[in-house]
Amino acid sequence: MEKFFKLQERGTDLRTEIMAGLTTFFAMSYILFVNPAMLSQTGMPQQGVFLATIIGAVAGTLMMAFYANLPYAQAPGMGLNAFFTYTVVFSLGYSWQEALAMVFLCGVISLIITVTKVRKMIIEFIPATLKSAISAGIGIFLAYVGIKNAGFLHFAIDPHTYTVSGKGAGKAAASITADASATPGLVPFNNPAVLLALIGLAITIILIVKGIRGGVIISIALTTLVGILLGVVKLGAIDWQATSLTASFHDLKSIFGVALGSQGLGSLFSTPSQIPGVLMAILAFSLTDIFDTIGTLIGTGEKVGIVATTGENKESAGLDRALFSDLVGTSVGAIAGTSNVTTYVESAAGIGAGGRTGLTALVVAILFAVSSIFSPLVSIVPTQATAPILIIVGIMMLSNLKNVQWDELSEAVPAFFTSIFMGFAYSITYGIAAGFITYTLVKIIKGEAKDIHAILWILDLLFILNFISLAIL
Repeated sequence: MEKFFKLQERGTDLRTEIMAGLTTFFAMSYILFVNPAMLSQTGMPQQGVFLATIIGAVAGTLMMAFYANLPYAQAPGMGLNAFFTYTVVFSLGYSWQEALAMVFLCGVISLIITVTKVRKMIIEFIPATLKSAISAGIGIFLAYVGIKNAGFLHFAIDPHTYTVSGKGAGKAAASITADASATPGLVPFNNPAVLLALIGLAITIILIVKGIRGGVIISIALTTLVGILLGVVKLGAIDWQATSLTASFHDLKSIFGVALGSQGLGSLFSTPSQIPGVLMAILAFSLTDIFDTIGTLIGTGEKVGIVATTGENKESAGLDRALFSDLVGTSVGAIAGTSNVTTYVESAAGIGAGGRTGLTALVVAILFAVSSIFSPLVSIVPTQATAPILIIVGIMMLSNLKNVQWDELSEAVPAFFTSIFMGFAYSITYGIAAGFITYTLVKIIKGEAKDIHAILWILDLLFILNFISLAIL
């Protein structure tokens, strides 16, 4: 194990890697319940999606472990599953079988741009300032996700300016008019769940500041125990029958391979008039998938040695292998019956806990596989126990802002939009898009358009087309 994963070479050990794997898994285990609940709204069997989620996560994460030897975990991405459900199926009217076919084609597109080195070129030609901003932006994104999961914020929406629209309005497709008022505020600390998150945050800060070894996983365990005492975690609510492996396999049969069948790919291009819309939906899928992964790798890659955010770029073969692992996860996941599998930003929690090799990913993959049998036990760990970890890791990643020359507005403007939009728009991809477009604008204003690499021009155009397609769709 030492020889294969190169633990000593990367300054880690078996215990640290296992703790890191546990940390990452518990930080992202919510997807086991959120993804089936979301995709099942399209008519897909929930238990089948549950098992498909595990299959996609295990396939991609094992590739990260054994092929890339990197501490990244994969699973169906949040945002991508929402796009699958609310936009492609509810708003555009495609069947879930056709939506799965689109996801599979995203995997094919990822294969093409990875084999042709396009994805690696994109990473190499992103300016150093934007790389630092992306890393810090992911920190803001993580911290916001943590604060949101902890339940510290509430949003008061004025009912007089709130309107629901779209084909799927009855289920979930909702939009707020331009004059709508949604004001964020701090929740009153009179709710047991919020108090648990507050206690968990205090425990995490104490352990991390004290430098306690394994402090992250200890924090998760202690917070979970407190949650049981406070009644937030209800052990009596575990339902072994509803989430049994037998029920999951029975439902999986109805979705496995559908993406490649007559109801999937066979139906998707059967009507010539809908092909332009299909292509635009696939473009939106692909851009989000590609840049969620690129953003995560750039944001955390410096610590594991696959990408440099400052100085000369020295991307290793590990970067290529990480990208290959991502496309395998998406392709296998689509065939199994789930939305796009992507590299999880929560991997930063495990990296923050010291994970540096594929052994961390292997631990995550094993835990995902085991959760297919003991899935009710996964629900014991509340979001209030993992939310503080995301907040702390986000704080750590904000240190990358020191690499931005804030007194030079040509660097500060795109860096600001990159990092801030990731959190405010709740999307890594939109943050990168905002950064790329404003970077290009600044260069044009300064008369330095010739310094912009052709790849950035192409990406700017694709992002703009994506925004136009979303406006039209």
